Amino acid sequence: MASLCFSPSILSCKIKPPITGFRKQRFSRFVCRAASLTFRDLDADDFRHPLDRQNTLLLRAIPGLNDIGKALLGTVSEQIMLLENIGTSVLVSENQLPELHYLMVEAARILNIEAPDLYIRQSPVPNAYTLAVSGKKPFVVVHTSLVELLSRKELQAVLAHELGHLKCDHGVWLTFANILTLGAYTVPGVGSLIAQRLEEQLLRWLRAAELTCDRAALLVAQDPKVVVSVLMKLAGGCPSLSDQLNVDAFLEQARSYDKASSSPVGWYIRNAQTRQLSHPLPVLRAREIDEWSRSQEYRSLLQRAIQVNSVQKI
Repeated sequence: MASLCFSPSILSCKIKPPITGFRKQRFSRFVCRAASLTFRDLDADDFRHPLDRQNTLLLRAIPGLNDIGKALLGTVSEQIMLLENIGTSVLVSENQLPELHYLMVEAARILNIEAPDLYIRQSPVPNAYTLAVSGKKPFVVVHTSLVELLSRKELQAVLAHELGHLKCDHGVWLTFANILTLGAYTVPGVGSLIAQRLEEQLLRWLRAAELTCDRAALLVAQDPKVVVSVLMKLAGGCPSLSDQLNVDAFLEQARSYDKASSSPVGWYIRNAQTRQLSHPLPVLRAREIDEWSRSQEYRSLLQRAIQVNSVQKI
């Protein structure tokens, strides 16, 4: 999710697309509403993955990283990214693809964050990503093939994953990582060995950040099988086979991967396999979210949300 390869203010629950007549019936058929819980006092550190915390500290400790970031995130680079996405996508709104707009607004309400702009882009590669350009409203881009691949509830989990990046202030680092991996070796004054080290550190951080954002997806979906289903479909799903996919079998596959990689040789191969990836392997992400869904930490967050909503209803 932001990629998948899966400025806070409280939104009013009144923000909904205009729906009347036949469109109302069609909308209710396609949109699976998230649970009514809202995490009004939710802080990013309430669900941040320990590896995210650890790698963020390591990243900030690299000398001169901010200066390199300023060189990479210049005005020209920002404009290129902004215009590339705006010029080749469709901006979602109350009057443009309102069903998807509502999914984003509702996910943002649950996570207590302002909804970013959402763009749908034509692409055969299932993907979604977030860009945060300094001084401008962040935006999320979702590829059409991902919309076709997922159910509406699964798609909302993807949007929640992207919101997790913004909730945790990942946005600028995500943009930095994307530019650095594409063009670090051409930045004046940055040697290839230094750039390679930065790239490895950023990828390590990005993989950890993805685990955090999978948790944000679960907080919105409030059903671990929805999030695991997204990861399963990204690993090997297609619309024509979606009704035959089995989440429990995929989780068993994840456990078998753990066993196969537990030996010294397996551990080495596993690290070599993931070292240059921007995202953890889908089976590992599935296992992580399944385990967190059983944790006391997750149950406590849900209980807090339930208690807040109970007070509001009185």
